[in-house]
Amino acid sequence: MVNWPKRGMTRPESSRLRPRVAPTDLTKIDFTELVPDPVPFLGQAAYIQLEFFEGLARAVATAPTLPSKEGLSSAAGVALRKHHALIAELRRLGVEPDGVMAPFAPATDRFRQATAGADWYEQLLGIHVTSGMLDDYFSRLAAGLPADLGARVRVILAEEGAAAVLYSELLSAIAEHPGLSDRLALWGRSLVGDTLLIARSALKASDAADRLSGAVEPVFTELIASHTRRMDALGLTA
Repeated sequence: MVNWPKRGMTRPESSRLRPRVAPTDLTKIDFTELVPDPVPFLGQAAYIQLEFFEGLARAVATAPTLPSKEGLSSAAGVALRKHHALIAELRRLGVEPDGVMAPFAPATDRFRQATAGADWYEQLLGIHVTSGMLDDYFSRLAAGLPADLGARVRVILAEEGAAAVLYSELLSAIAEHPGLSDRLALWGRSLVGDTLLIARSALKASDAADRLSGAVEPVFTELIASHTRRMDALGLTA
């Protein structure tokens, strides 16, 4: 059972971060034995998108300007469309989404609490970082699903728009508020460990996962490299 860190606790950076790395060639990794059956995979992915939508909806409610509210409401719409598209895939498989998503709710809710941030700015960076990492990750894991389903999932997760809105809002905030970048850089570092825990939970809990755990490490390396590039684009140190 994972003990999720509380917001106020100090998190050692050495356990959260890895050195900057170059992108890794991931095409040789076979996820077939690591990815769970399509139903739990879709259930977890759909619930995570619902959490992103709810987080963005809260950000809309507390946004300081009308243009920010408008942009973030558009980003929330992207997350909601992804959620609905994933539950449509569940219904296509003949199952009802509620019962499939329910087992993932407690851990995902704890993840939301751990990455919520202390204010609106940290909340935006938390969504920007975690949604970027997890969309990338689930898209890569979809390679282990049946071919047609995997292709549809990758199309769903590839929908753009939300990341650009969050990037624009964060960039403007960093330029407007001196000193904010240092705080956000620290917050961005602390998000990595919790996000990788959720990512690992999507792997099949079986002997295959233990046997092939080394094979999936390049994926986590690339997730961290993408996180570094995402932070660099904002002028933040990952």
